[in-house]
Amino acid sequence: MRPVNPQAILFDFDYTLADSSPAVVICANSALRALDLPTAEPDAIRRTIGLSLAETFIQLAGSRVPDDRFAAYGKAFDRHFIQTADAIMADRTVVYPGVAAAVQTLRRRGIALGVVSSKFRYRIEQVLEREDLRAAFDVIVGREDVIASKPDPEGLLTAMSVLGSVPPATCYVGDSLTDAEAARQAGTAFIAVLSGVTQPAAFDAYTCRAVIASIAELPDAITC
Repeated sequence: MRPVNPQAILFDFDYTLADSSPAVVICANSALRALDLPTAEPDAIRRTIGLSLAETFIQLAGSRVPDDRFAAYGKAFDRHFIQTADAIMADRTVVYPGVAAAVQTLRRRGIALGVVSSKFRYRIEQVLEREDLRAAFDVIVGREDVIASKPDPEGLLTAMSVLGSVPPATCYVGDSLTDAEAARQAGTAFIAVLSGVTQPAAFDAYTCRAVIASIAELPDAITC
């Protein structure tokens, strides 16, 4: 583990700060049923968490949809997923143990904090407000705030612009290879957290400043 000394830390949300996988499974299969498509196995859906809904649709059902109907089905999947998510997502999302304490420790050290996610910002804010954590984050960049989803670096660059930080002084913390690639493209340091479904060896293809089991370990991986 190589210690880092960032001025700003940006977090992915799903599988990094919180677990929304039970709700995501319900939303994805509800959308597939609405389109008269076969439902997907929960593990297959969990592996899509962190991807855009467009990519999620490709992963779960793309091969079953004719090319001439693909765009329409993709838009419908997006619409049905969001409709169900608006009803259940926030209530069924659980912030991981240790997140609140870690976040407060980092704030006391004077580190600026933010969230960059493919999830809608308003959903993230609902969960953080419920947990009395919203004020701990200086910026939240969600799906509605960018044109291109991760691994495109737009979200990270947007957050850094708001914080007045630069890539060499910023660290992104995430659970997936999509997060690692976004950090690489943005030029930030990356810390992998193993609270998602990505196996530790998968991160060997990237330069990780640390690999931690959970966000509870993050303060010890940061040197200030």
